Amino acid sequence: MIALIQRVSRASVTVEEQVIGEIAQGLLVLLAIEPEDNETKAKRLAQRVAGYRVFNDENGKMNLNVEQAGGDLLVVSQFTLAADTNSGLRPSFTTAANPELSEHLYEYFTHQLREKGFKAPTGEFAADMKVELINDGPVTFQLTI
Repeated sequence: MIALIQRVSRASVTVEEQVIGEIAQGLLVLLAIEPEDNETKAKRLAQRVAGYRVFNDENGKMNLNVEQAGGDLLVVSQFTLAADTNSGLRPSFTTAANPELSEHLYEYFTHQLREKGFKAPTGEFAADMKVELINDGPVTFQLTI
């Protein structure tokens, strides 16, 4: 399971010219599911994402997590993060989980964040989405479980 997290000043996701999810300050989470992933991994990754300290404290050090910084999380399914890009000039997606497992774990991951008190708006699974963001920093990290 892969989460590409980006510290943002704001972010939104649009489907068919309608904004379906947006946040102000917080983290944009692009989430990829791999075939061996399960609910245990999804729960652990949600804990890591929510607790990851990427926001500046009063001394300018990355010591605050998204909750401590007063932010939220926007979660967008991004199966292309699981692509095999080790050879050739075209990515292979055989390393990504099937849509049924991916959708279930995407929803489970988001549910875990909501149980922690985040609004955690989302994109639309398997839709053609447009994601807009202002990356604050820029600060981007890849977390894997």
